[in-house]
This record gives sequence, structure tokens and C-alpha cells, in this order.
Amino acid sequence: MNRATLYSRNERFILGAGMVLAILVVWQGLAMGWWADLLSPIVGAGAEKLRVRPIFISSPVAVATKAWQMYLVTGEIWKHIGLSALEILVGLGCAIVTGIPLGLWAGRSRYGSYALEPFMAALNATPQVAFLPLIVLWVGAGFGCRVVVIYLLTVIPILINAHAAVRTIDPRLEKVAKSFSASEWRFFTSIVLPASTPFLLAGLRLAIGRAMIGVVVGELYGASTGVGIMINKAGSLFQTDVVFVGVFTIVFAGLLLTELLRRLERRVEIWRPGSHEQAS
Repeated sequence: MNRATLYSRNERFILGAGMVLAILVVWQGLAMGWWADLLSPIVGAGAEKLRVRPIFISSPVAVATKAWQMYLVTGEIWKHIGLSALEILVGLGCAIVTGIPLGLWAGRSRYGSYALEPFMAALNATPQVAFLPLIVLWVGAGFGCRVVVIYLLTVIPILINAHAAVRTIDPRLEKVAKSFSASEWRFFTSIVLPASTPFLLAGLRLAIGRAMIGVVVGELYGASTGVGIMINKAGSLFQTDVVFVGVFTIVFAGLLLTELLRRLERRVEIWRPGSHEQAS
């Protein structure tokens, strides 16, 4: 295998890894003052602006060392991850259980669409974080508050995508189903659900990103454990390495869940009407 073939097969990984490595080198250089020392003979005292104090930016090496300590030495981060994961599981799970059926029903029913569209439009245009003070008053500042915040942030993209999925189904498929006297349930399971799957998974990918936001925002109110409150407390104490560990934990969790959904979407792509003809 020559180098050109090897590169073409791994181009995505090579370019992505190269960009990440370049950013890490620049970041480490800012924390260690490499760029200030390198440019000081050229630009003089102006290069000192590139010498950033570690308390403000930390460094990749310091963050990696702190992550090793928090994950494998003391294990202190696992209690935060456990509670945040439970909050996401409950909040996102409730959003899936309610958002998908309601969205599909609104897409199939004219009356359901008329009833839900104003609420979907209003909630989508409103930052759900604005409801935080009311949520705290209604359910308190405990676990339930964070679950409600995550639910409100995640149910909207799921609901909108489920509604749009049904609306974009080819009307000719429904005519064919009716011509064969297919029941509504048969039409739903054989046409609506397979055709809606890509939209539903796209909504879930958006919901995952919002769930991560909900964890951080929701835990600012009265939480004593969780990745969000860990980041907040570390920031107030200028522990930037801990802040980056918490941020990267959320980033990696989001990337992992998104990649799992992408793999699932590729697996269920064959369910879509017409996929067999396209493949052939």
C-alpha cells in the first residue's frame, strides 16, 4: 500500500488529528510562554502579551495530569459524572417518551398539528433557561429541577423533528397504502416510522447537545454534586485545570453519544422506503 492510498483511506482521521495536535501545541506554548520567547527578538516587548499566566489558561499537560488524578487516582470525578449522567438519562428519556409520540401524532393529525404548532413555535423561540427561576419555585432546587431543565431543552428539537418527519413523507405512499386497504397502524409501522427514523435521530443529536447545556445550567441552582457544579466551583477558585477537565468530560460524553447515534442511523438506514432500490 503506497502513501497516497494510505492517506486517502485515513484522510479524515489524519486531518482531524493534525488540527487537534496543532491546537494543543499552540495552547501549550501560550501556557509555557514559548511564543513570547520566540517572538521577543523580533517584536520586542510586545511579545510579552503572548505570555499568559497559567492561572487563566492552564495547559494541556496540566489538564491531562489533573484528569489522570481525578479519574484514576482519587476517583473524585466519578460521583459528579454519575449524578449528571442520571439527570441526562431521566430528562432526555422523558423528552423521548413524550416528544416522539406527540410529534408523530401532530404530523399525522391536522387537529393535533394546529394544537401543538403554537406551543412548539413559542418554546423554540424562547430560551428555556429563562424558566429557571420559576422551575426552582415549582419543584425546588434539587434533582427534579435539573431534570425539568434538561427536559425543556431537549423535548423541543425532538418534537419539531418528529413533526417534520411525518410532514415530509411522500403523499403517493399514503395513496398506495390506502389503495391496498392498509390500516392506520400498518401504514404507520411500515411507512411512517421507517421514513421518520433519520429525522428522529437528527432530533436526538440536537437534543444531546442541549442536554449537556442543561446539566451545566441546571446544576448552578442548589446542586452539591455534578459536573456542572464542579466546573462552577473550580472556576470561582481559579482552578482552571479542573474547569477544563469538567468541560472536556462533557465534550467527550456528547461526542460519544452523537457517534453512537450516527452508527445507529447507518444501521437503520435500510428501513427507509426506497433504500433497497437506491442500494441496487
